[in-house]
Amino acid sequence: MKDLSKLHVRDVMHGDVATTGRNEMADQADRMMQDGAIRHLPVLDDDGLLAGVLTRSDLFRGALASALGYGEHAQTRSLAMLRVKEVMTTDLHTVAPDASLAEAAAVMVEHKIGCLPVLDGEKLAGILTLSRLAELIAEGAP
Repeated sequence: MKDLSKLHVRDVMHGDVATTGRNEMADQADRMMQDGAIRHLPVLDDDGLLAGVLTRSDLFRGALASALGYGEHAQTRSLAMLRVKEVMTTDLHTVAPDASLAEAAAVMVEHKIGCLPVLDGEKLAGILTLSRLAELIAEGAP
């Protein structure tokens, strides 16, 4: 059983993170997320710096706003007309790799967010998700 109180973000974060660009079309990001079973996709700007996070909810809201009153097919088509930057979340909370797991979890709870991009300086180093935290708790459960 792991002692979660001694773990740091770098010990448990997903380090090999799929990303997308701000100017990519939302339907391409949606396919990437579906294919990889990804719920949180960091968005990088032209310089490779974190610009936002795209979530399944962001895509749903963007498609719905664009196709309100129409079916799922219309929502999917509407994503083909939206760029990631038009629907991504930009009000971000981030964490450093050396932050304690408890500190990171507290930020996620306080702000009611499902992920924290992990930044080493200005560079994206990984992502910590609520799913990953739940996995850790389940592994340590009696």
